[in-house]
Amino acid sequence: MSAAEPAVVAVDAGTSAVRSGLFSLSGRLLRSARVARRAGAGDLFDAAELFAEVGASLRELDVDSRPRALCVSAHIGAVAVDAHLDPVLPGGGWSDTRGLDLLRRMPDAQRAALLARGGRPALSGGALALALELAGSGLGGRVRALLSPKDLIVARLTGRVASDTVDAAYTLVSDVHARSWQSGALRGLGLPEDWFPPQVEPAAPVGRVHDAGARATGLPEGTPVIAGGPDGSVGIGLLLGTASAGIADVAGTTDVLARLIDDPARAGCGAVVNPAMVPGRWTAGGATGMTGGAVARWRSLVGAVDDERLGAVPAGSRGLLAFPGLSGERFPRWRPGTRGALLGQTSEHGPAEILRAAQEGGGFTVREGADLLDPDRDLPLLLAGGSARSAHVARLRADILGRPVHVADSPDVTLLGAAALALVGIGEVRDLDEARDRLGLTFSVVAPDERRSSRYDEVFARWIAARESGT
Repeated sequence: MSAAEPAVVAVDAGTSAVRSGLFSLSGRLLRSARVARRAGAGDLFDAAELFAEVGASLRELDVDSRPRALCVSAHIGAVAVDAHLDPVLPGGGWSDTRGLDLLRRMPDAQRAALLARGGRPALSGGALALALELAGSGLGGRVRALLSPKDLIVARLTGRVASDTVDAAYTLVSDVHARSWQSGALRGLGLPEDWFPPQVEPAAPVGRVHDAGARATGLPEGTPVIAGGPDGSVGIGLLLGTASAGIADVAGTTDVLARLIDDPARAGCGAVVNPAMVPGRWTAGGATGMTGGAVARWRSLVGAVDDERLGAVPAGSRGLLAFPGLSGERFPRWRPGTRGALLGQTSEHGPAEILRAAQEGGGFTVREGADLLDPDRDLPLLLAGGSARSAHVARLRADILGRPVHVADSPDVTLLGAAALALVGIGEVRDLDEARDRLGLTFSVVAPDERRSSRYDEVFARWIAARESGT
């Protein structure tokens, strides 16, 4: 990077790796870096180690002059920190259940009100549950704030403690309608309100890299830092922009689905409501249970099968049905006790049928969510993430959903989304639509095949019936 080519820095701190990228203001990726995470972030993770891995990725990126801005996205979770921004105890990832039993003991009316204002169809772990556990322990006196992993990274870089409105929604105690904390609920639960930091919009500047942040990352001191947001939501924000008529699907270990809405009351039963990446709008949707992760699991057991062989398996996988909920069902059914299964297996079913059935099961799960968000099937699916790399999967999704699938030419929409928020935050572009064009993200369209879609309507109905009957 030279003074003649100003740029922004984007960071995507995922559960398996931290990636960073340097983007010119014209949208060109100048260089990138990737650092594998030593441990995952499902239940618990080492928050200090996460920041060290972010630092390693940014040092590898080797930013040698001051960028116009930095923006970070990271996986959801909760980290309690003390006055020095050091973790009080291990950070919690998306499946952390600490304190969840305390939430479940709440009176029904109190719980219902909390969920309604929080835009959540079901209780989950996270910052509120962790706060209840901490308040009843000897560690509560050490807590300065409860932060998302991304908020922690930003605080360590700038010294500023803040939360973007989307990460705040995952605490379960933000009023997603008003984009503010549910102060009355916090008081009713006996929790300190100052444990929850001020909320800001994802594209808002929150501070500048201070001396300690510069030493840890190699970034120039004084680099402006944009608020950012959760990884799936940042990718979805780029796909949807400001007024997209589509359903975004960031497809990886799980599929994260969302559409833009103008009124949280329009979300539909079973949908999670989040503030959108753009002010004044919301998203409705949620993360499914394991979909791509279930395919990967079965592939590890039966071996790899190339796409040509998978594509030769007829719709319905010769009578084999796969249910991919290895870690429970989330959006849209919210059944944490569900487990994966293969139904109808015979000696004639080989690896190709098993993996095809697993892919079909993932597609059926996505269809349930997409049909809840758009029952008339008027909207296309905007597909990105790891599964978007496979033309076979895109065709299968189009046939199962009975909708056109618009496949992003880059699966790495979270990193691009963080760059887009940086461009918006410094005023280089008007909005995420212009940022998406500037970054060069384009889509190819895969139309459903009418004959195969009709066949999948039948298989889908059989899949639903078998799942509900448990046979």
